[in-house]
Amino acid sequence: MTDLIQPSMKSPIVLISGCSTGIGACVAHGLRGRGWRVFATARRIEDVERLRLAGFEALWMDMADSASIHSCVAEVLRLSDGRLDAVFNNAGFAVPGAVEDLTRDAMRHQFETNVFGVIELTNAVLPVMRKQGHGRLLFNSSVLGFAAMPYRGAYNASKFAIEGFVDTLRQELYGSGLAAVLIEPGPIESCFRANAALQFSRWVDAEASFHRLSYLAMRSRLNKKGVAAPFTLPAEAVMNVVVRALEASRQQDRYRVTWPSKVFWYLKRFLPVRMLDRILLAASGDEPGASYGRR
Repeated sequence: MTDLIQPSMKSPIVLISGCSTGIGACVAHGLRGRGWRVFATARRIEDVERLRLAGFEALWMDMADSASIHSCVAEVLRLSDGRLDAVFNNAGFAVPGAVEDLTRDAMRHQFETNVFGVIELTNAVLPVMRKQGHGRLLFNSSVLGFAAMPYRGAYNASKFAIEGFVDTLRQELYGSGLAAVLIEPGPIESCFRANAALQFSRWVDAEASFHRLSYLAMRSRLNKKGVAAPFTLPAEAVMNVVVRALEASRQQDRYRVTWPSKVFWYLKRFLPVRMLDRILLAASGDEPGASYGRR
């Protein structure tokens, strides 16, 4: 089937975080359809039960909970006789808000799942992958992991951190038979914006903020239902890339998904910083001009 699974000739095994909806659910279904044995995980018990009803080997894993990560990995290895061919680190969310409105607790909340949980899960599976001499570790980053936009400071920072972590890990895996791969999507159809709106209400006092007028535009964007951002692609676009990253005999180090991700990658390389800033401000839909007296 692929170079990745030829040594055992058994169905390859993958563990996926964040499978309740969106990209995670789509990738779980897509890989299962291609013959992978999928361990699908979710943070909420009701989502785990729904995945089980859909026929998945579903487990509870909260990326902000160390005990749940290690318990989940131990159960996967028990059920798979100690074998694990791949992990797709997909779980994540955004805490929107201007940098000056982000408290330490808000940033810690963002990083517990998007960064610390990802690192902990990766480190939990590395020993078994090193022992078996093969394995692919995929990380769902973002265009915002290399091109920052306003009012996304916590999320930008978390994805920039993951990019640095994976770049380091990739170097440390040279010659091991293991691979660390970044997936960098732009806008994808999911519940991401709706979830971000809830996080904003939880962590930011919009009325007391210097940016309160700009937050009106941001809230309007986050609360739009049935209206996708420009160049949005369905979750299958990421699923197709994940398949390539897992099944190619030689994977790329980075896969950019959607037109904005590909364009901004090149713009960042060639444009002066301030020119790129203006383009990113305009593209964000949340330009902070309203708070600067330009009303």
